[in-house]
Amino acid sequence: MAVINKSHPEEFILLGFSDHPWLELPLFIILLVTYPLAMTGNIAIILVSILDPHLHSPMYFFLTNLSFLDMCYTTSIVPQMLTNLGGSTKTISYMRCAVQLYFYHTMGGTECVLLALMSFDRYVAICRPLHYTLIMNQRTCLLLVSTVWLIGISYAVSEATVTLQLPLCGHNEMDHLVCEIPVLIKTACGEKDTNELALSVVCIFILAVPLCLILASYASIGHAVLKIKSSEGRKKAFATCSSHLVVVLLFYGPAISMYLQPPSSITKDQPKFMALFYGVVTPTLNPFIYTLRNKDVKGALGNLSRNIFSSK
Repeated sequence: MAVINKSHPEEFILLGFSDHPWLELPLFIILLVTYPLAMTGNIAIILVSILDPHLHSPMYFFLTNLSFLDMCYTTSIVPQMLTNLGGSTKTISYMRCAVQLYFYHTMGGTECVLLALMSFDRYVAICRPLHYTLIMNQRTCLLLVSTVWLIGISYAVSEATVTLQLPLCGHNEMDHLVCEIPVLIKTACGEKDTNELALSVVCIFILAVPLCLILASYASIGHAVLKIKSSEGRKKAFATCSSHLVVVLLFYGPAISMYLQPPSSITKDQPKFMALFYGVVTPTLNPFIYTLRNKDVKGALGNLSRNIFSSK
């Protein structure tokens, strides 16, 4: 973040839904409800995963990281959205925009790779059950999660820093709700083909490669599940994977439609709805998806609730 475009404006105007002002109040109310829900749900997942000894396993260690990511992800954009939607001024300083750019894309890049790691964990648990504790030991899990975070940070630092060097030629209006790399590239002037190509190439590695690994993992898992003779065993194996698969679809679908196409071809309102979806909707739904389909988490949440009320 040390290198910043010297010709940058003091602030950006985030136009948001200025063409549809009637949308602002409903969106403000929705965000005002969903943000506390997202924070509460993800904090609950983290607490039960830490406090309940039955959940001290690699699967819940990765889930804890996902919940922490989702909390940071939504916090990096929702307060700014609420400020702009609820007030008459719809501006963000250049420095705050740069900070948001780094944090938002760090969390997004990390989550892309973390979801692939979680699918690998399910692959080992179902396809290599006898070797699971040996392969997914505590040291390996810590190393894998550290690598995932390093990849996410490296992606954000490289892409955001390069994007911030683009000449803006006095342009300080962004037709978006938040500061996001594709929209900032679209706002810049001059030659942008190299930046668009670089973003596409990097996103192939950060989005397409992890998604291919996820699909390969679930193809192997599906093959292994079909070999299970017991219907109860098949049902249990499917239940452990279905929640994660739903989360993958919710996250990767909008992200791919946004990042695996040239920024110049992005339609006017597409970035706004995509940002709302994978920055607000998905982090809010994730805790409920994992809770509603997971008996262990529901049981742990029930025990935590009883302990809290009994102590009062």
